[in-house]
Amino acid sequence: MDEISKALERKEKILLGLKESYKRLIEFKKSKKTDLVVSRDGKIVRINPNDIKI
Repeated sequence: MDEISKALERKEKILLGLKESYKRLIEFKKSKKTDLVVSRDGKIVRINPNDIKI
C-alpha cells in the first residue's frame, strides 16, 4: 500500500470516529436533558439536542 492510500485510509477512519463521537455527544445530551452549547459567528448559542437529527 502506498503512502497516499494509507493517508486516505487514515482520513476515513478519523472521519468515522468524529461522526461516532458526534452521535454519542448528542445521545448523552439528550439523556441528561441539557443543551448543546456552541459558538456561531462568535456568539454563544444553546441548541436543544432534540432539535438535532442524527
